[in-house]
Amino acid sequence: MNEEVKILIFCINNEYYAADIMEVERILGYEVPTPLPDSPPFIEGVRNYEGSILPILKLSKRFSLVEDNTRDINDSKIIVAKEGNSKLGILVDVVSEVRDVKMENIEEPPEIMKGISKRYMKGLIKFEDKIIIFLNLGSILTDDEKRVIEG
Repeated sequence: MNEEVKILIFCINNEYYAADIMEVERILGYEVPTPLPDSPPFIEGVRNYEGSILPILKLSKRFSLVEDNTRDINDSKIIVAKEGNSKLGILVDVVSEVRDVKMENIEEPPEIMKGISKRYMKGLIKFEDKIIIFLNLGSILTDDEKRVIEG
């Protein structure tokens, strides 16, 4: 059986990540978010999205990655991730491409990898000469964090 999944590949600090395209609603250009008082440090703020408030999460901060301050933030993109009725904007450096990946090329992730907990990962994708971290966007926030952000 040759099952495939369609993924969106994106970059943060020159590392490649992917998400299932079914978890992605839209890709937006960067807009400075409005800061949210008392929010977790990895939440950059909120912005208006189709008449609703969209929290903007900075994945590099969520994963405690070293910030690449040489990049122009205005070149960044916001991936609108959807899970049920809730939506989350995920700030990434570059959106690379959408492609199909065979399930057989996705491996179980190790328990921990560069500070990224296994709970965020669906697996590792071997692709050409790269390893791409396949994220589970729905698990980026814990239920407690979702309650804090959504008020």
